Amino acid sequence: MSDKSFNELLNWRYATKKMDPSKAVPQDKVDAIIEAVRMAPTSSGTQPFELIVVTNPEVRANIQKAASGQTPITDGSHLLVFAAWDNYTDARIDAVKQANINLRGDIPLIHQYYDNLKAGYVPRDAEINYAHAARQAYIALGFAMLAAAEQGVDCTPMEGFDPAKVDEILGLKEKGLRSVVLLPLGYRDEAGDWLLPMPKVRKSRETMVTFVE
Repeated sequence: MSDKSFNELLNWRYATKKMDPSKAVPQDKVDAIIEAVRMAPTSSGTQPFELIVVTNPEVRANIQKAASGQTPITDGSHLLVFAAWDNYTDARIDAVKQANINLRGDIPLIHQYYDNLKAGYVPRDAEINYAHAARQAYIALGFAMLAAAEQGVDCTPMEGFDPAKVDEILGLKEKGLRSVVLLPLGYRDEAGDWLLPMPKVRKSRETMVTFVE
């Protein structure tokens, strides 16, 4: 665990462009990042995505080809693939409802809440539902990146890949999933990463924030 403050962690982390392939992330640190993903909040507690953790070198090499050759995918030791539900279904929402009942008791409010959710979500167009599920995956991505920084692990969020090809490589379509975003984990190559010595560029507080009082 890091002894840096939260703001120091935010300044320490960056989208690592070159990782050191000789350094693997220890399993306990990977587990801490996975737990942050698991505990991330999602709309109505549905957690409408799965996390695929890829360490197989051949599979990561194939995914790299579908991601414009981005080297962190293979130079890092772990690749996290956030894969969202392709749609909301009665069965999927019922499973969420049952998980709530198992831990909170069989109370009418739970049935009412998730039955209303089914009535609102299931009839919608599948693309609308997938987009909603993908947004929940992005919430978890943010938690994963912060957890990685807290563990002193570098990462690089990636959208620049062919989702259909990644889905095929990982067999996601058969599971009712679609790849949303990639997150390689590893350690920065301090001598080889052109981005590392550059200052972080962000909008000023005055430019970004508006207070309505």
